[in-house]
Amino acid sequence: MIIIIDSNIFISALVKEGITRKLITQSKEWLIIPEYLFHEIRNHEEEIILKSGINKREYELLLRVLLKYIIIVPNEIILSYRKQAMEIVKNIDADDALFIATAIAFEDSVIWSNDKKLKNQNRVEVLNTEEIFNLIFNH
Repeated sequence: MIIIIDSNIFISALVKEGITRKLITQSKEWLIIPEYLFHEIRNHEEEIILKSGINKREYELLLRVLLKYIIIVPNEIILSYRKQAMEIVKNIDADDALFIATAIAFEDSVIWSNDKKLKNQNRVEVLNTEEIFNLIFNH
């Protein structure tokens, strides 16, 4: 199974040590993020560093450690699914189209998100952190 990590989940793992970070580093499943998300995180790194209470060097180290467990999917792979994804999330949140497009591109994938609205579509499976925990540790 492939688990697509949404923005808030990944940022949560950067901001504080906890279950999200543990799930990322201990999962035996394939964990992926769209390339665009990686660039977004880079654009917001000062804010993330401030919220996390760590310095730039510690942040860079933590980011490298987390990325050892995650595959970054090039935008080109997802691009052809964007229009279909936008149609699916048009009444939910356009920002989620990227993750829906990634899920469509990869069969046997789920989106890891705590966004309850994202579950209001029936095209791809969306699991919250508790459900991901159960999937990973009770597999």
